[in-house]
Amino acid sequence: MRRRPLYLMIPLSVVAILSVSLGASASAPMDPDRTGPRDLKSMPWLSADGGHDHDHDRPEDVDPLSIPQAAAAQASCSGGMAGGYPCSNVDLLGNLPLSAIGGGSGSAGWGWTDASTGKEYAIVGRTTGTSFVDISDPVNPRYLGNLPSATGTSSWRELSVHNNHVYIVSDNNGAHGMQIFNLARLRTVTTPQTFTADARNTSFNNGHTIHINNATGYAYVNGSNTCSGGSRVFNLANPTSPSFAGCVSGDGYTHDAQAVVYRGPHTAYQGREILMASNEDTLTVWDVTNKAAPVRLARQTYAGRGYTHQGWFTENHRYFVLDDELDETRLGHRSKTYVFDMASLTAPVLVGTYLGPTAATDHNQFVKGNYSYQANYRAGLRILRLTNIANPSTMTEAGYFDVDPSSNAAGFAGAWHVYPFYPSGNVAIFSIQRGLFVVRPNLPTS
Repeated sequence: MRRRPLYLMIPLSVVAILSVSLGASASAPMDPDRTGPRDLKSMPWLSADGGHDHDHDRPEDVDPLSIPQAAAAQASCSGGMAGGYPCSNVDLLGNLPLSAIGGGSGSAGWGWTDASTGKEYAIVGRTTGTSFVDISDPVNPRYLGNLPSATGTSSWRELSVHNNHVYIVSDNNGAHGMQIFNLARLRTVTTPQTFTADARNTSFNNGHTIHINNATGYAYVNGSNTCSGGSRVFNLANPTSPSFAGCVSGDGYTHDAQAVVYRGPHTAYQGREILMASNEDTLTVWDVTNKAAPVRLARQTYAGRGYTHQGWFTENHRYFVLDDELDETRLGHRSKTYVFDMASLTAPVLVGTYLGPTAATDHNQFVKGNYSYQANYRAGLRILRLTNIANPSTMTEAGYFDVDPSSNAAGFAGAWHVYPFYPSGNVAIFSIQRGLFVVRPNLPTS
């Protein structure tokens, strides 16, 4: 597959039409001009050829001669640099270039901590497969092997972990379905292996992203060829034989989602499983406690949107931070984080935005403690302090590690994903061009 940049512009007339708020309760009717669940990507201003397009975020061509082939060595962040990489309050521990972990280009990644040994692992999605890296000694990360793609090569490979198993989906990659791999197999690996999957679910073909609610054991496959592109839900009680539990299809295509057992201020929904769906032009809120009959609580749009991409609850479930992937390229502003007050799940309120220091496109973010760890493509890992989240414009950056020193411009190169949930406090950065980085933020815990 040829990797090429894809720049998308939305006409001002369309922006005006879409500016009407779509926030709604579950009992409210669909928009009067809508004949069914909308799929924004089928609209001509979001697709070069007017057809359904999953590759709005196709990674860009980057000169391979500009990418280091040798691993970067451990380096403390000093004077704004760590081993040739711009930084602030984040040390470089270890790095493995893609050539050392199976080749190809990088995409999403996730982490696994083996509860029986305490060892930490990075799981790296790539164009041709999935790599497994032992990062228990983060200064000397150890490549354990590759699980080849179930079908062909694709720029989109996403994964998540539950109960010592990793679940892998891929987009624009034929009938890939979902690969399942038992991570306990890594405990005895001494030399790099070519692995085979323990199981594969083929009840769908493509999946753009996957999210797992570890508190309930349900997986949400988003952007598949089923469920109108909405979340396809699986019960993972049997790790290698997931059972279909339902579709969250009433609002069309879902790019990404987060599900939680809600413990926020809206008392009527405390203890319920709530799904926050990034649905291309809206943040759509669902009560998915009953997987066979999900209830839509709200559908909220916002001014200045380009492509509603992904987001994450604060730990108290009061606020939701959201990234829009195309607003930087479409409107020309700096990296922007949108903050929604979720005091009412049926009436989200956009309380404001935070503008980052660079022009880079934002991609994914995850909240741990009082920080949002953001993968902002060319600007790398950016760590946003959430102390003043009720007044987002006053929030500040706590640290960063830039995996693409050549540029902080908008576009689709650099950090695809980050994983901040290791007990050690280390963070994995998954770069499209430069492979796996393991870094250590030096941040106050309070």
